[in-house]
Formats: sequence, structure tokens, C-alpha cells
Amino acid sequence: MNPAISAALLLTVFQVAWGQKVTSLTACLVNQSLRLDCRHENTTALPIQYEFSVTRETKKHVIEGTLGVPEHSYRTRTNLTSKYNIKVLYLNGFTSKDEGTYTCELRLSGQPPTISNKNISVFRDKLVKCEGISLLAQNTSWLLLLLLSLPLLQAMDFISL
Repeated sequence: MNPAISAALLLTVFQVAWGQKVTSLTACLVNQSLRLDCRHENTTALPIQYEFSVTRETKKHVIEGTLGVPEHSYRTRTNLTSKYNIKVLYLNGFTSKDEGTYTCELRLSGQPPTISNKNISVFRDKLVKCEGISLLAQNTSWLLLLLLSLPLLQAMDFISL
């Protein structure tokens, strides 16, 4: 076999194995909507198929995605934002009837089933507001820059502590 073909085939296998691993799934509440952040690695140029689902009483309900068919009751209640390495799902009108184990599942398009997923148990009375999470977990770089620059600003007499 041609070495170039072997290398290309090996790279494709590595992309399938490592290109779409779910790294975290978090849940929080925005007003009356559930927000699910599915963060994942993305080291491949191949399209990533996804599915958000909830399991209640051992029954799986597909909410949104390209893998399964979303149930009719969820179609008008969902909004999905997809970026390079995160998929964010909003489920509007979240109530205690929507509680359960939520799953984010990823697969690479056109490949044999290589599945990566994460689960999170969601209970309405235990959810935190998203505003506090996004400030601390997602936008820490500006805060770190500010803290690191304080001694410089103090030395130049821009501020006094």
C-alpha cells in the first residue's frame, strides 16, 4: 500500500477517535429557559452530528439534533447555537415536568459510529442562574488581565490602593 494513503487513512481514524469528544455538559437557568452548554473538542474538518435528549422514567426523548428526530412537543421550544467547540441549547418554558437526565451526544458525519456523550441530572429547584456562571467560568480572561495589571497601574500612579 502507498505510504501516503496509509498516512491519510491513519489520520482519518485519529480524527474519528479524537475529533469530537464531549468535554463538559453544564445546565443553568436563563429566565424561564433551561440552557445546556455542550463543550467539545473539535480537531476535525468533518461535520459533527449531535443530539440533545432527556431521559425520564427510563424513556429517552429527543429534544434537538441531527441524529434522531426531535419530538413534536420540543420543536417549538428549542433554540440552538453552534460554534466551533460548543453547542448551546435553550429549552424555553422549562418546568418541573422537563426534569430528568439530559444528554449531549456527538458523532462524526459519514463515519462508523464513534459516539461521545455526557449526561447531567437537571432539577428545576437545584438549577443556578446562568449569569453567575458565565461571568466566572467563561469570561475570566479580562478579570485576570485586570488583576495582573493592577501593580503596573499602581506603580504609574494611575490608581492608589
